[in-house]
Amino acid sequence: MGRYIFRRLGFYLIAAWASLTLNFVIPRLAPGDPASAMFARFKGKVQPEAMTALKAAFGFTDAPLYSQYFTYLKHLLQGDLGMSYAYFPARVTEVIGTGLMWTVALAGVAVIISFALGSFLGVLAAWNRGGWLDSGLSPALAFLGAFPYFWLAMLALYLFGFVLGWFPLRHAYGHDMEPGLTFAFAADVARHAVLPAASIVVATLGGWMLGMRNTMVTTLGTDSIRLAHARGLPPRQVMLRYAARNALLPNVTSFGMAVGFVLSGSLLTEIVFSYPGTGYLLILAVRNQDYPLMQGLFLVITLAVLAANFAVDLICLWLDPRTRAHA
Repeated sequence: MGRYIFRRLGFYLIAAWASLTLNFVIPRLAPGDPASAMFARFKGKVQPEAMTALKAAFGFTDAPLYSQYFTYLKHLLQGDLGMSYAYFPARVTEVIGTGLMWTVALAGVAVIISFALGSFLGVLAAWNRGGWLDSGLSPALAFLGAFPYFWLAMLALYLFGFVLGWFPLRHAYGHDMEPGLTFAFAADVARHAVLPAASIVVATLGGWMLGMRNTMVTTLGTDSIRLAHARGLPPRQVMLRYAARNALLPNVTSFGMAVGFVLSGSLLTEIVFSYPGTGYLLILAVRNQDYPLMQGLFLVITLAVLAANFAVDLICLWLDPRTRAHA
């Protein structure tokens, strides 16, 4: 088992190194650089001598490419992703850290709720085939999941925010609230997160439920489940410990890929609600040609997906004895 873990870890480390290298190479293949773009915005109000300092600040110097690359890796190991162009002179890590906190709080919690609830409903629908969960709720959630999630977000915003006025229309908290560890601020943040989180849950719940239901139906027809019934085990134990545990593996694997949705796929939902997460930051970075911030966001998303998939491999190793036997 230890060899399997080290093999998977080696694979993800190579993938991470490839991502770091592409993140270094691609901006240098593009015409121009952030320093030149910033210099052009000032329309001659900045001395030309400042160009050298600006290029050095953004990591674009006249040094050989290999030297720039090792400097880039050194800064990454120190947690330095450079300086943001749009939020100058703020560091990219500071900007991303703020957006990442809101995205994880919103989309991360929403995806976990959707995964857990959808998987559980899928187990119940497969165990009680032909019931109202299987014949009624599954098609309804699949129908809702066919709509783009940003369309559901706009519909929810219009109905529950604009028409009924039950929830706020924008941002993560009210403009009159002072951020802090207080109950009033936490309640206001939760109230602002209800509509965007609900739109993500409703849009993704059907996929988790149908995936779990179909896998569960296949698992219930295997010899191991028949043997569990023949041994006289309680139905709940057969359903949860034997059938659901084996059927959960494909959903757990998909959950690792859902981390990419958490950090970038919620982009349009964050735009609809003007929510200050990483998706919203990515749009601002593209609009302002903020290359360092774009690089940092792409890097964070890539590394998060790789880390989540490695965690999923470890979870599958624990859930599935067959994996441990071949590891």
